[in-house]
Amino acid sequence: MRAYVLERYGGPACARLATATVPRPAPHEVLVKVHAAGLNPVDYKIRAGILRPVTRFPLPIVLGNELSGVVTECGAAVRNFEVGDRVCARVAKDRLGAFAEFAAVDAACVARLPAMLDFEHAAALPLAGLTALQCLRDELGVEAGQHLLITGGAGGVGCFAIPLAKAFGTVVWTTASDAGKELVLRLGADHVIDYRREWVPAHARRFDAVLDLVGGKGLAALFGVLKPGRTLVSVGGVPEPQTARKDLGRGGLLAFLFWLASSSVRAAARRRGVTYRYLFMHPSGSELGELLGRVERGELPITLDRVFEFADITDALAYLEQGRAKGKVVVKMLTA
Repeated sequence: MRAYVLERYGGPACARLATATVPRPAPHEVLVKVHAAGLNPVDYKIRAGILRPVTRFPLPIVLGNELSGVVTECGAAVRNFEVGDRVCARVAKDRLGAFAEFAAVDAACVARLPAMLDFEHAAALPLAGLTALQCLRDELGVEAGQHLLITGGAGGVGCFAIPLAKAFGTVVWTTASDAGKELVLRLGADHVIDYRREWVPAHARRFDAVLDLVGGKGLAALFGVLKPGRTLVSVGGVPEPQTARKDLGRGGLLAFLFWLASSSVRAAARRRGVTYRYLFMHPSGSELGELLGRVERGELPITLDRVFEFADITDALAYLEQGRAKGKVVVKMLTA
């Protein structure tokens, strides 16, 4: 089979399309013939070796974190899927393998597709959709009537976070450029802040919750827009000790390293009387099924920016890495 294989850590030249062996599913896994795969910033971060302190992958390894396709084989212990099922998944973090014509996936990470959903749109949902759901519901606990700020609302996670937050009844504010303003309004944003013209921290103490999808130098300034005692959850900032313990099931050295890395950010949050949390999402077939139900009912649109051929996956990752995509970037396989 064709697969996009990471041979060593570094730049784009360190991964290539190659021939690989079709994996055999373990008893708790299903084998999926991949029709499409979603691209995410974590893909090029893994390639660059940025996540080596968190997870060390045995090289060479097939890259890719989310996919859609058709089940072709079920492991002996799998009871809830059958050959021929149309599915999507955010694969296990320590397994990867979505950028290939076939992938073995833990059945607990898999969900069936509604008949109305095509493979390209389905492949865009798992990682970003689950990230948005877990940030908003599990960490921020957003409620009806609250004012929520989402930075970078036109990106992959933001395009799911905005309609999800509206479904929860929140008043959604988001930052966007002129190029993204129409999109975020269409997704349901109530207020759009043009970050190039307006100073976001000027909205002092306005928000009940902040979902930061950007990170960078402006992160600490966002603490001032939160009401006292509230929380900012980030997927673009720096990990903190809870990230190691709660999200990764680790402690000890990794928690200490995250404590050091996040010390200045957490101190800035304390000075403002708010809480900082960095989230590593977790795969969940049941939660993915919940999101697919919202898609089927028309409550959760899936926004695609571009669809590339699998042969052009290096170009697709380069395009994503430019940071200008509005919605998700997907590659489609040329499978019979």
